[in-house]
Amino acid sequence: MAQPKIELDGLLAFPLTPFTEGLELNLDAFAETVESHVAAGAGALFVACGTGEFSSLSPDEHAAILRKAREVVAGRVPVWVGAGGGAASARAGIAAAEAGGADGVLLLPPYLVTGPPSGLVDHVRYAVGDSSIPVIVYHRSTGVFTPDSAVDLLDIPSVVGIKDGFGDVELMSRIITTIRSTGTDRARDFLFFNGLPTAEVSARAYSAVGVARYSSAVHCFAPEIAARFHRALAENDDAVMEALLAGFYLPLVALRDEGQGFAVSLVKAAARLRGDKVGSVRPPLVEPTADQIARLEKIIDDGFAVLKTVEAGA
Repeated sequence: MAQPKIELDGLLAFPLTPFTEGLELNLDAFAETVESHVAAGAGALFVACGTGEFSSLSPDEHAAILRKAREVVAGRVPVWVGAGGGAASARAGIAAAEAGGADGVLLLPPYLVTGPPSGLVDHVRYAVGDSSIPVIVYHRSTGVFTPDSAVDLLDIPSVVGIKDGFGDVELMSRIITTIRSTGTDRARDFLFFNGLPTAEVSARAYSAVGVARYSSAVHCFAPEIAARFHRALAENDDAVMEALLAGFYLPLVALRDEGQGFAVSLVKAAARLRGDKVGSVRPPLVEPTADQIARLEKIIDDGFAVLKTVEAGA
């Protein structure tokens, strides 16, 4: 059966997964986090994915997160959920997402090992199985596709798009062109996403090759800044984008690059600075130092100052 056309427009939010001081799942805080994303205008939520520390969650926690997100959202925006790991885990995760009523699945790369391009396509095919839930394949790490193997994904009806976390714009351009040039309805409707950490920094480059959709980790702690940049990108407003990049995003990225895993732990620290009860990260991720948190606080303050200047200028 053909997959209905999927619309994922607007700013895509990837909520954090809150933990207690004992690193247990905090569903009450998660409900608040989900509501804040929706209230801030997120076009869709992707829960229990990379920013949501998918790799640290048990299957029961994963199911509880999806259940709580759907309860809070109540149909206002689509709720997608992460799945992945080894072949059997990925297959079970997709089946659980479908049974749990998710609107779709972000399929993360295979665990630990990789294979030739044909093997990656077979991994996706096996993970999808006989499910019909829409799936976006995360192109990164152990799951990097060639243009030809990306075209082969069109033969898996449930696969509706590719999210790029690999960061090779030239390769992504070749993948897009190769898929679109097949000339089918499937190819025309296939979705492409920029999934790099702090995607706003690369958003213009990806938009130029046909990848306007992106995920925003900044939406977790500064949705006002994230929304303004997203609007500027849609309007080709280079002046606003450059002001926000220079005054906020580039300093944030420089700090992010100081520590492994900071694409998540720095975002969680920033959310705590804004008053959100998200707790700390689970190992092997580590928290920023006191000095790094102080610098993070200044970067956030500077970002809102730039935002105020931009809005006053507008």
